[in-house]
Amino acid sequence: MLQRHDTVFGPARLRSLALLLGTLVLAVSTIPVGSLSAAALVEVTELLAHPDHYDHQVVTVSGRVTSFQLATNREGQPAFGFLLQDTAGTVKVVGLGKADVREGDYVVVEGVFSRLRQAGRAIVYNEIKATSVQSMAKMNPDLVG
Repeated sequence: MLQRHDTVFGPARLRSLALLLGTLVLAVSTIPVGSLSAAALVEVTELLAHPDHYDHQVVTVSGRVTSFQLATNREGQPAFGFLLQDTAGTVKVVGLGKADVREGDYVVVEGVFSRLRQAGRAIVYNEIKATSVQSMAKMNPDLVG
């Protein structure tokens, strides 16, 4: 016999789901054709749930920039790092060059995901080495509030 399982979502959960869906639709609909590679848009939650599956793979994710930092690498090149947050998870993003984004911006990031990497004595988990960081507001400013 089949049983029916009703799921009840409170207003906060519904807003989170609506924001995530809106962000994903906006991200996909505003990316200019050919500006990103064929990597499918992946949720941060999916990366965190299955890190072995995405390890050393090119991924495309979207979310909000938090803890943005500018830096310089050992060779004196400009670099950046930030946390990319969606409604259910956070992943670290690092890259070379200058990222034209600010704290709080919604962005689409493409890069190579690493489940873990050794950084001296430290181990860094769940990091994307960005090859492209694009602000959604700059993709199509009319669609972002």
